[in-house]
Amino acid sequence: MSSAQLISATALQNKMSLPGIPRPAYPAAPVFWQRVLTGQPASSQDVKTFSQPCYAVPPPPMPGKEVKEEPQDERDALHTVFGCRCDPQRQLAICRGYESMITLSPSPTTPSWQGRSIASSKLRLLEFSAFVEHQQDPDMYNKHLFVHIGQSSPVYSDPYLEAVDIRQIYDKFPEKQGGLKELFEKGSTDAFFLVKFWADLNTTLPDDENYFYGVSSQYQSSENMTITCATKVCSFGKQVVEKVEVEHGHFENGTYMYHIHRSPLCEYMINFIHKLKHLPEKYMMNSVLENFTILQVVSNIDTRETLLCIAYVFEISTSEHGAQHHIYRLIKD
Repeated sequence: MSSAQLISATALQNKMSLPGIPRPAYPAAPVFWQRVLTGQPASSQDVKTFSQPCYAVPPPPMPGKEVKEEPQDERDALHTVFGCRCDPQRQLAICRGYESMITLSPSPTTPSWQGRSIASSKLRLLEFSAFVEHQQDPDMYNKHLFVHIGQSSPVYSDPYLEAVDIRQIYDKFPEKQGGLKELFEKGSTDAFFLVKFWADLNTTLPDDENYFYGVSSQYQSSENMTITCATKVCSFGKQVVEKVEVEHGHFENGTYMYHIHRSPLCEYMINFIHKLKHLPEKYMMNSVLENFTILQVVSNIDTRETLLCIAYVFEISTSEHGAQHHIYRLIKD
């Protein structure tokens, strides 16, 4: 898949959308930008639950009516299920108790946010933002978000994240040692995600020392460890700059939190944003962003285990609501 096919919203929506085909609740890899390049992320199909039926048991005899003897093989089946032989009324009471028991939802073995947000079994992304901040006076700041992933609290009834085959984006990221392909082959498959950002550049960006460009992120884990967060900026699939940060866990409210707060953007990124902003039309900006990606890899500094790997691709937001995003799981069929 070429770079233009991968990112262009209009072209791919016309080519790849499949009307009339329902999307499953926990789908296999769909055509990559089948729906979400329209500029307004939409929700997925709901997950529907079902309950197991109870074994059929004859009702208790009515007064004054003759009870028909059940065949021996049916009584043996009841004996196998319930572990005892008893009269029909006793069997019915047991069955009703069994039925009420199985209709209760079992205790989940995994947190509700796993599979529904950017989270592996060991680390969860709570919040991520890139912003510019202007200090108007000593007590007042004006903050504009270019991109933002806010905190969320998924529940079990929420749909799982849609899946995308990772091979469809290999050409957008480095292929050398430590690249996306090698990381996926060596890492845990639940740690890889793709985020499509609709970035909001609808703000004034003068060349002023009072303007601060930064990135903040927040992670959560049940384990106390030291993590490294490597952010790789890529152009035409090649890494052009990398920033590595180290963060220690802080125990807060029964869990370990990792805060990377107001990390300054590098000069390359600031210049890139300014050049992008000066382009006269949004389609020109999107044409540039077709070949611009970011790969963020969070690892355990001691074990070198990949805890999270997030691939970011971009387009300019046309929404009056500002920055938007859509999250996918990366898989390999």
